[in-house]
Amino acid sequence: MSLDVIAIFDIGKTNKKILLFDNNLNVVLEESLRFLEVEDDDGFLGDDLDKIESWIDETLLKITNNKEYNVKAVNFSTHGATVIYLDKDGNRLTPMYNYLKELPSYISDKVYNENGGVEEFSRRTASPAFGFLNSGLQIKWLEETKPEVYSKVANVLHYQQYLGYRFTKQITSEFTSIGAHTMLWDFDNNQYHPWVNGFNFQLPKPVSGSTVFDSKFNNKDIKFGVGMHDSSAALVPYLLAEKEEFILISTGTWGIVMNPFNSETLTIDELKNDCLCFMSYKQDQVKSSLFLFGLPHEANSKVLTDYFNLPQNSFVNVKLDKALIKELQEKNKGERVYFRNGLPKDSLDETVDPSQFKSYEEAYHQLIIDLTDVNIKYVESVTPKEDNAKKIFVTGGFAKNEIYLHLLANHFSDKELYISEIDNASALGCAAVIWGSLNDNKEPKLNLGLKLIEK
Repeated sequence: MSLDVIAIFDIGKTNKKILLFDNNLNVVLEESLRFLEVEDDDGFLGDDLDKIESWIDETLLKITNNKEYNVKAVNFSTHGATVIYLDKDGNRLTPMYNYLKELPSYISDKVYNENGGVEEFSRRTASPAFGFLNSGLQIKWLEETKPEVYSKVANVLHYQQYLGYRFTKQITSEFTSIGAHTMLWDFDNNQYHPWVNGFNFQLPKPVSGSTVFDSKFNNKDIKFGVGMHDSSAALVPYLLAEKEEFILISTGTWGIVMNPFNSETLTIDELKNDCLCFMSYKQDQVKSSLFLFGLPHEANSKVLTDYFNLPQNSFVNVKLDKALIKELQEKNKGERVYFRNGLPKDSLDETVDPSQFKSYEEAYHQLIIDLTDVNIKYVESVTPKEDNAKKIFVTGGFAKNEIYLHLLANHFSDKELYISEIDNASALGCAAVIWGSLNDNKEPKLNLGLKLIEK
């Protein structure tokens, strides 16, 4: 007898995954791969969407042909800040542009000047001025730099909704996607910001992340979700399973700190310190902070492995050395060695000479001490004056880094620090929000496999 499953395509900036969840939301299959980046029509490297689409189609065909599984529903989790442009026939018009592209300042300045200035516009849309990371500004960029393409645009979908659209042909938006530093949503009035009325097309009305559409694939009736922003999807299991107030730290290419219990209005000062608001799948404000995490780790640890003539991923073998941490902290008197002036724009701190370290282990401990210190500042930035959160949850790649976890647990000594033994919180969240469509609209009961980190 076939096992009923929900298939989730979890598309990160680095890793692309397919996961199958049974009706108890346990993972019964997981596969991961990476794709080489390709140049877009400007010569800038980005995701190879053609190959990703082919992989999704081939993978879903393989699974639906596998008599071991009965695919009841499919959903998509993707990184944000990525939009897809469709013509009137529903065909994709452009490559998928990398959110790390440079946005000419004259384009963003024009939008800011027409909408009350950068500070007020950013506050009202709960979106720091991130350039190409603000997907609304990507649309303006297309209009300004490629007017012949822009003139053909009939619909714009965020990446996750586009992947669902390929199977359902439903033009949709979704709250976690439109509320993720897009500069498109007016948080004051809970609707699209008036500036979008200047587009030569209409943006779709957002729907809940629990929305599904019935469609057919490989002659099978399947419910397709509308997709979710990956970091907001990672919050879902904790909102469903945890009744006390908490802070969630999602770690990966980006570090995202989310406090769904901080209802204070976003301020201009917070915006200047990389704070923003996401929207939960229920359309509630989630006060958050956003910073590059994985890239500074990758760039600077590579310098160290090169210097000490070691394999690039040698950091996975570095064990927590509490005595070494104490020695380094006393030696530097609480000052950073890395990132003294914040995270460099290209992630690599060229001011640090690796010859100052006696060993790779010492150098790597120092890197994590300083990267954790950066992270701590972002946690504190979303902590309200009256903080009732007694728990911090860490998910993502750094939940396996015992040096990072030790430092974090000791700094926040008034809180309990947990990691989840479920490695795929974004995929689980995506599965959990559509689980009800298969189970009489009930909410699932989740076991997050939490592990308390000792101080």
